[in-house]
Amino acid sequence: MLYAIIATDVANSLENRLAARPAHIERLQKLQAEGRVVLAGPHPAIDSNDPGAAGFTGSLIVADFTSLEAAKAWADADPYIAAGVYASVLVKPFKQVLP
Repeated sequence: MLYAIIATDVANSLENRLAARPAHIERLQKLQAEGRVVLAGPHPAIDSNDPGAAGFTGSLIVADFTSLEAAKAWADADPYIAAGVYASVLVKPFKQVLP
């Protein structure tokens, strides 16, 4: 089943986000190689694909997991959590309608 992982960043987390990004992306690439990622990306803090120093306010990942517990466990092990980037993470089932 698909699950949405909706994370909210702490304020002024850009430096920590950039430092932890390689490890964060590596985990996502593993899911993608398994054909489990529907979409993934950050929420820019301003209306721009490249927000620069404004940074980001969080992230959204929609991916396939065997259960809600498995999705939560995967989300809880995200390098952004260990780096203090995320203030909160919500994981919930997701039903894709489009495309």
